[in-house]
Amino acid sequence: MFQNSKWIKASEYVNEGCYDFYKSIVLEKKPVKAILNITSLGLYRAHINGKRVGKEVLTPYWTEYKHRLQYQTYDVTDMLEKNNEISIVCAEGWAIGLFHTRPDHRTIFGDNPALIFELEIELEDGTKQIVVSDESVNVRSSHIVSSSIYNGETVDKTAEIRELGKAQHDAGVETNIVEQVGEKVLEQDIITPVSYFVTPKGERVIDFGQNFAGYVELTINGKHGDRVVLSHAEVLDKDGNFYTENLRTAKAQNTYVLSGEGTEVFKPSFTWQGFRYVRLDEYPFDDVDLSAFKGIVIHSDMKKTCDFVCGNDKINQLYHNIVWGQKSNFIDVPTDCPQRNERLGWTGDAQVFAKTAAINFDVERFFKKWLLDLAARQRECGAVDWFIPTDVYNWNEKYTSAAWGDAATICPWQMYMAYGNKEILETRFDSMKKWVDYIRSRGPEEYLWLGDRHFGDWLGMDNYDGSYDGATDKDYIASAYYAYSTSLVVKAGKVLGKDVSEYEKLYDNIVKAFKGKYFENGALTQNTQTACTLALFFDLCDDKKSVAEKLSQLVRDNGTRITTGFVGTPYIMHALSDNGYGDVAMDLLLQEKIPSWLYSVNHGATTMWEHWDGIREDGTFWSKDMNSYNHYAYGAVFDWMFENISGIRVLPDGAGYTHIQIKPIADRRLGFAKTQFDSRQGTIRTMWNYKGDFVHYEFEIPHGVTAEIVLPSITKTVTGGRYMFECKIK
Repeated sequence: MFQNSKWIKASEYVNEGCYDFYKSIVLEKKPVKAILNITSLGLYRAHINGKRVGKEVLTPYWTEYKHRLQYQTYDVTDMLEKNNEISIVCAEGWAIGLFHTRPDHRTIFGDNPALIFELEIELEDGTKQIVVSDESVNVRSSHIVSSSIYNGETVDKTAEIRELGKAQHDAGVETNIVEQVGEKVLEQDIITPVSYFVTPKGERVIDFGQNFAGYVELTINGKHGDRVVLSHAEVLDKDGNFYTENLRTAKAQNTYVLSGEGTEVFKPSFTWQGFRYVRLDEYPFDDVDLSAFKGIVIHSDMKKTCDFVCGNDKINQLYHNIVWGQKSNFIDVPTDCPQRNERLGWTGDAQVFAKTAAINFDVERFFKKWLLDLAARQRECGAVDWFIPTDVYNWNEKYTSAAWGDAATICPWQMYMAYGNKEILETRFDSMKKWVDYIRSRGPEEYLWLGDRHFGDWLGMDNYDGSYDGATDKDYIASAYYAYSTSLVVKAGKVLGKDVSEYEKLYDNIVKAFKGKYFENGALTQNTQTACTLALFFDLCDDKKSVAEKLSQLVRDNGTRITTGFVGTPYIMHALSDNGYGDVAMDLLLQEKIPSWLYSVNHGATTMWEHWDGIREDGTFWSKDMNSYNHYAYGAVFDWMFENISGIRVLPDGAGYTHIQIKPIADRRLGFAKTQFDSRQGTIRTMWNYKGDFVHYEFEIPHGVTAEIVLPSITKTVTGGRYMFECKIK
């Protein structure tokens, strides 16, 4: 592949502008097959004879570019004529130009996008014509005069198209070009505006009614030189004005300059925004026709695998918000947020949400690609960075953290349990071991992780005096995750038939050391909800009953509200319900005061928030610098809802849903619950509702699946088929 092609770039630097690489192709015979292979450092979009090649956006996507750069393949046979022009527009993106949170932070790959392509054409007489990227390719400017992931895009149809000469060979590109592994990123949905209004400040604003990731498509007919400038925001302030301070330095602004040549359609090519509201900073008309505006939703092309509905509208909205949080942030990489100057593949967010992600959508291929980048970036010592990919800039090697780096073990294990495919464990097993070995090498004690820098229980509400990291001891969290990751290495090794006796012994020693340090006479010395949760969920305590009682009491003493952050929240519901306090867990789910999942629902959220109190009761904001309203991490609660309200749980020996438990919890406050889940084995359906003094249950199990049905007065093992039961309410 690309044997005769060269990496090329423009000889002239156009600041933030997009280059158009083009070449004429004359065919003497009719083509019977034509395949275009292409990739770039920077983003690209290809056209042949003025028609777009493929439907993907943001190609070639984001990988550890120094190690892995994906190429895309397109069948362009039907696009070719006798006389042709191939045109490939290249922009900045993740690899080139400004990136990450500092406004002056330029990537290590320089300023000019680089391109490589190969077009192989088979003619009707059996001969082949191969067109490659080299110094014969011409370069010109484009109507995209600036483009940036964070700042947005300017398309000027009045801009002069300048010839920039021949392309130069870029001999400095060093990477490994690989076939695309991840899902395509596509335009998925269209959202129509719900209203137009003028704010108290006089701002003209369009409300799309849904926070999402994508961009606005505008259809307009105006004069030559007319300008449209669109700014994007997630929320309004307490007075109803447009609010963008939480975007930090990201401008998130798209500008269009009209040619005046009839009806024109504008949308960006190489950027996206996270938003619900659009402000018309410049617009050539007094009247605003909402039908001219469309919200284009983009995300990785994942199949939706779960549908859940119950009789509680607020819980249904919570589920909606969880799904939209995932769609908004699964854009090739599991990003933390889609709006501000960040949008990074934070490992901590990914690992806490991986299980829920694999319930909502088919994410096997998505995570396979991302975990390849995690392993590629993982340092020789085994350390894993805060976020993946990271090689677009020079990153300090000290940046690793417990619960974040544990994505190296947790994500492969969750993908295996979801899909039953051993390949993910086979390919990631060395990476999993390297992470555990790294922890083992740290600090003064072999069997505890002490003294390193960590995020702790990030955004925990029990240390909320300006701190981000919660009250739970960081060494406690780190050592708990040390034990958990080691246990996953043992489990993965046994699935693969490997000798993991060394790690079994290591695990036993970690647990022994953990209990010795953090328990006195069998009682947990740590007094936070997260500490109790980790001890229970990671099986690090001998007397689970007393720890569960303590956790329940901590929750009740806080007004039946959680204090947990990113570390404790994904597991607290399981820790309660698996240890006899399912009623407390259900009360937490239905809690509506800060902090709770339904608080944001009551305040109009359409996606998950980063902070429990992102908007306070008085309408003020938690902070300016770190306050996303589309942050999927706390949506991890849905894996508890799935296992306990829907009742569907994969048993330890049932990876891929081959052996499951069906044990739904009915609660009158939910009214009913109905779930359809498309597993690798087929569709699983559960439903329950109330009929007088009885709860009526209906289950559908795919053939080949064994299900252990556990109801208040019934326990039964079944295989494929449809089943109905009724249990009298006690």
